[in-house]
Amino acid sequence: MLERFLGPRRVRQIHRAARNGTVTFLCLFLTVVVLRGTIGAGKFGTPEQDFNELREHLYSRGRRVEPHRVLEEAQPETESDSQSNNYATFDITKILHDDEPEEKPDPNKPYSLGPKISDWDEQRSEWLKNNPQFPNFIGPNKPRVLLVTGSSPKPCENPVGDHYLLKAIKNKIDYCRLHGIEVFYNMALLDAEMAGFWAKLPLIRKLLLSHPEIEFLWWMDSDAMFTDMAFEVPWERYKDHNFVLHGWNEMVYDQKNWIGLNTGSFLLRNSQWALDILDAWAPMGPKGKVRDEAGKILTRELKDRPVFEADDQSAMVYLLMKEREKWGSKVYLESAYYLHGYWGILVDRYEEMMENYHPGLGDHRWPLVTHFVGCKPCGKFGDYPVERCLRQMDRAYNFGDNQILQMYGFEHKNLGSRRVKRVRNETSNPLEVKDELGLLHPAFKAVKVSTSS
Repeated sequence: MLERFLGPRRVRQIHRAARNGTVTFLCLFLTVVVLRGTIGAGKFGTPEQDFNELREHLYSRGRRVEPHRVLEEAQPETESDSQSNNYATFDITKILHDDEPEEKPDPNKPYSLGPKISDWDEQRSEWLKNNPQFPNFIGPNKPRVLLVTGSSPKPCENPVGDHYLLKAIKNKIDYCRLHGIEVFYNMALLDAEMAGFWAKLPLIRKLLLSHPEIEFLWWMDSDAMFTDMAFEVPWERYKDHNFVLHGWNEMVYDQKNWIGLNTGSFLLRNSQWALDILDAWAPMGPKGKVRDEAGKILTRELKDRPVFEADDQSAMVYLLMKEREKWGSKVYLESAYYLHGYWGILVDRYEEMMENYHPGLGDHRWPLVTHFVGCKPCGKFGDYPVERCLRQMDRAYNFGDNQILQMYGFEHKNLGSRRVKRVRNETSNPLEVKDELGLLHPAFKAVKVSTSS
């Protein structure tokens, strides 16, 4: 019929145009589908806004983008692109650098943690009086405590170390949350001269001065974990003391043994006395010649100490031994519970403890703290085999974590497993189910409601 009116040639042209139009439409349709998958359907609010955005995308720079180019852009990323997006292979040193060279201290000036302060007790007392909303005791015989720990500002040399640092801080947060203790986690080296063992001293001094409301500061090394979540420190025992360390009087004062106490976990009262002992403790700490020479003195004076640079623990033993009359009466060397517990004699006994004892004892039967002295999960080398250290750190973490999970009816399948299992079926009255250790809602956290009208 059409050939009669238009002629065969004209009809063939119409059919060809129709076929080309169909192909063009299909290409446009595919382009829209790909672009909507890339930027998201409805991303801009309405279909009309989507269409306008697509049109601007297609006609950017004054010319139409061909469909095959759009399809090429949607192809999977190349191998080089994949490598550049791979966090596991990225060289972290590309973004970690110090902007300025390290300042060199004046060798002619004696080292100091900061400007001398001699009236801190008076200043702090006045501050507490003027700020009653921040009492230094949050209950009878319950001082306000700040737990301080930290790690290097750089990633661990061993990548797995950062995972264990995360476990360690999670463990500390759990204990502190249950016992009403605040936490400060430090990742800054406040004084380059006091790197290594000694980095804690400038930090502790700064926090004491910045938080007059804190009655006790609790320092804890990053490689120590709480393993008795129910144990409450007997604060009343220390009402006449300013410094509490795990240790033994005879080993420090009589034997002069360099391991007579441990400085990986200790309590320090916020006071002028604390500032004074920090000032007396610090002079052996500056790295370099001072620390090396001090190390020789400590090795000569202390029993069985190996030859190495001065460390904060040996220096404290030396200070107390030499000046017992000045400091000793305010120092409490605690051995009745494990403010510090050496992991090598504890971790393999956890199953025995679980069978025969219970949390809340804090001593050899169920240690408050398990400290992984000699393990260096954040470094490349340590004093013990890596596998042994990491395996035992997992066991210690799970041992403590079981006491948290029990509040919710779970525990780890075993001390070496990340997996957990249900150990308590909820009844028809779940609010009547009590956690075994009474940690979920400890009494001291209850708000005292006034009955007066």
